[in-house]
Amino acid sequence: MSVPQLVVHRDKELMAQAAAARLITKIVDAQAARGSASIVLTGGRNGNGLLAALSQAPARDAVDWTRLDLWWGDERFLPEGDPERNVTQARAALLDSVPLDPSRVHAMPASDGAYGSDIEAAAAAYETELAAAARPEDHARVPSFDVLMLGVGPDTHVASLFPELPGVRETERTVIAVHGAPKPPPLRISLTLPAIRAAHEVWLLAAGEDKAEAAEIALSGAGELQAPAAGAYGRARTLWLLDEPAASKLPRALYPTASA
Repeated sequence: MSVPQLVVHRDKELMAQAAAARLITKIVDAQAARGSASIVLTGGRNGNGLLAALSQAPARDAVDWTRLDLWWGDERFLPEGDPERNVTQARAALLDSVPLDPSRVHAMPASDGAYGSDIEAAAAAYETELAAAARPEDHARVPSFDVLMLGVGPDTHVASLFPELPGVRETERTVIAVHGAPKPPPLRISLTLPAIRAAHEVWLLAAGEDKAEAAEIALSGAGELQAPAAGAYGRARTLWLLDEPAASKLPRALYPTASA
């Protein structure tokens, strides 16, 4: 378990730009070391803001997009191409504008896909796909992702793991079907905390005043059942990337130097 580190930016735009630059560096370093990189994307306004910033970053061409594996932390169980699906939004923000290898873009199943409306089968299929990509040296039945990104919800949820719901209690499976999510739509597919914790680095993104209380709760020693974001951490590093409104309720000692 890595101790959370905080980086606070003046506003959400600067946060997105700085996070995009940080992600480019991580991808390039991983590709230089191993030949490829593995990243888990997140949806929501902060995840999509980062992808949009990455699409405009001058250094984006330093990435070899053909040697990048993309996964998702969660997905709304809706038809393919639905504008509410995280993969649809990610394609609009970045993915359609870079030369990715389609076989390395691992979208979660849609509700009109091969498994139809059987969300349990869809979740099991994604778990199988992750296990097939894991190497003997990885630390779980998932790849050791270089960076796994998570948006933090106002209720402290991450991926589609919501406070007190069964998903946050899962200790064996790496992917689950979520029924009755308190945030629409109610049906979702999500990585679990064991899968999240297999990542080399976990980045939690929080921007906006509506995320201030969630950041305060998650970073104040709350348990993961009450605050799933508190249970999201990487093997080597856990990084909270915030803007000043989201950090407004945190003790200043946690981030002695704010980033411009």
